[in-house]
Amino acid sequence: MKFLRLGPPGLEAPAVMDDRGQLFDISTITDDITGSFLERGGIEQVQIALDQGGLTAIDDPGDGTGQRIGAPIARPGAVVCVGMNYAAHAAESGAEPPTEPVIFFKHPNTVVGPYDTVLLPPGSVKTDWEVELGLVIGRRARYLQSHAEALASIAGFTISNDVSEREYQLEISGGQWSKGKCAETFNPLGPWLVPTAEVGDGSGLRLASAVNGEPRQDSTTSDLIFACADIVLRLSQYMVLEPGDLINTGTPEGVALSGRFPYLSDGDEYTSTITGLGAQRQLIRQGTTL
Repeated sequence: MKFLRLGPPGLEAPAVMDDRGQLFDISTITDDITGSFLERGGIEQVQIALDQGGLTAIDDPGDGTGQRIGAPIARPGAVVCVGMNYAAHAAESGAEPPTEPVIFFKHPNTVVGPYDTVLLPPGSVKTDWEVELGLVIGRRARYLQSHAEALASIAGFTISNDVSEREYQLEISGGQWSKGKCAETFNPLGPWLVPTAEVGDGSGLRLASAVNGEPRQDSTTSDLIFACADIVLRLSQYMVLEPGDLINTGTPEGVALSGRFPYLSDGDEYTSTITGLGAQRQLIRQGTTL
C-alpha cells in the first residue's frame, strides 16, 4: 500500500494506492492522514478494508497529470532533521563524521507537496537541494529502550527534500542552521507514505537527485551513519516524538555546498527518487507568490 493525499492545498483528501496502482478513497475511514489516524492503527484498518473490497476506487491516476498530490501526511507537529548523516556528505561540507546525531528543526509549514513549486527567498543565491529518506512517527516515542521499540514507532517512509539556503544557514546565522531551512516551500514531501511493513528498517534504499536532468546525488541509505531506528531511539532520550512527526534522516554527498555544482536558480527543475518510494519533481521559482 501507498498512502497519499489528493487535492488543492488545505483541501487534500486521503487515498491509498494498491500494488496494481489503483487508487481508493479512504475518507470513510479517516478525514485525513494525521498522527491520530496512524496512532489508532489506521494503516491496518485500511489494509483490512482494501483486502475485503470495502473501498471506493478513484479514477484519477493521481500522477501529477490530474489532481494535485499533496504531502502524504497532514501538517506534522514537528519536523526534526539529522545533519551530516552520511560520511561523504560530512566530508564535502568540511566536517568530520559526527559521533552523535546533529539535530536541527524545520518549521512544519515548510512541508508542501512533491510536485509543488519551490520558491527562492528574495535575493537568495545559495539555495541548495537535499534528497533524504523521511520517516513518519506512528506512535508516541519517549525514552525508548531498544532498536526494536524504535522501529515499531515508525509508521512509514517517504521522500523528503530538505531545501536549504546556505548563506542563511552558515554565513549570516551565527551557526543557527534552522535559519537556512525554514523558508516557505522548503520541504517538499512525498508522493507516498509507504508503511514500515513494506519497507523494512529503511536500509538498502537507493536515493538519487538531479537538476535539469543532470545527476547530482546517488547513494544508498545503507551508508547512513545513524540508521533510522537508531535515530528514533536516540531522539526519544531528548524529546517526546508524537504520531505524525516527520524526521528527515540526512542527505548524501552531491549538493551545491560542495562547490562542484551551481546553486538552484529561477527556472531550474529538481527531481529526486528513492527505491520503492516514488519520485519528486519541483520547479524552482524566484519570487514570493505561490
